[in-house]
Amino acid sequence: MHVEAREKLYEGKAKIVYETNQPGVIIQYFKDDATAFNALKKGTIVGKGVINNRMSAALFEVLQRARVPTHFLRTLSDREMLCHRLDIIKIETIVRNIVAGSLAKRTGLEEGTPIKQPIVELYYKSDALGDPMLNDDHVRMLRLATPGELAWMKRTALKINSILRPHLARRGLLLVDFKLEFGRRGRKLYLGDEISPDTCRLWDSRSKERLDKDRFRRDLGGVEEAYQEVFRRLVTEPHGPDSGHRRSNAGSRIPLQ
Repeated sequence: MHVEAREKLYEGKAKIVYETNQPGVIIQYFKDDATAFNALKKGTIVGKGVINNRMSAALFEVLQRARVPTHFLRTLSDREMLCHRLDIIKIETIVRNIVAGSLAKRTGLEEGTPIKQPIVELYYKSDALGDPMLNDDHVRMLRLATPGELAWMKRTALKINSILRPHLARRGLLLVDFKLEFGRRGRKLYLGDEISPDTCRLWDSRSKERLDKDRFRRDLGGVEEAYQEVFRRLVTEPHGPDSGHRRSNAGSRIPLQ
């Protein structure tokens, strides 16, 4: 059946969501806009929308093969993804494998310190409140999710971590930490949103070079090149014998429009 975009349902910092002519199905359009620190810092990362769309699609397919339910149906174009419409739960679930970012600030541990057993953190998805950290009691008080839903989300987040870490490691990437969003479709829960350098900290396995949105947050430069490199390793040349240890060149760059 031909899919048509209709009313704009939502526009966020990185994506626009459109209703379609198919009930319960939406289109996610990925933008090049970049924000950090709860939108206090704004900019553009050229080609980011193309990379995030195609990388998310590739990783959603990996997860679906491992029987993780996701909202992903198929890609429509370089910047558009067809998805099940979810009632998003207002909890951001973060899995951490290596100390970085706010965890370093909160604990005093040095960035790059390995975490023996992955940590799952919960944050209230609220721009107005600055996405504060939550515990299970807060989730119950705010009625954001049932105890059963919360247990499933934590368990599934760790399962996703156990799938993505080795998948990325084979491509020379360390999965430092990442953010997930889940939603309801009827009585069932699904993984939604995206999985990209916007939502993951990804470091080169050998050099520990940052290949994610931290380059934008921290004014490190080379932001577009880092996103291109992650894309090359995961999508363009995912099975190369030297995958993950060559810098990208002009011939491997993807179209940015």
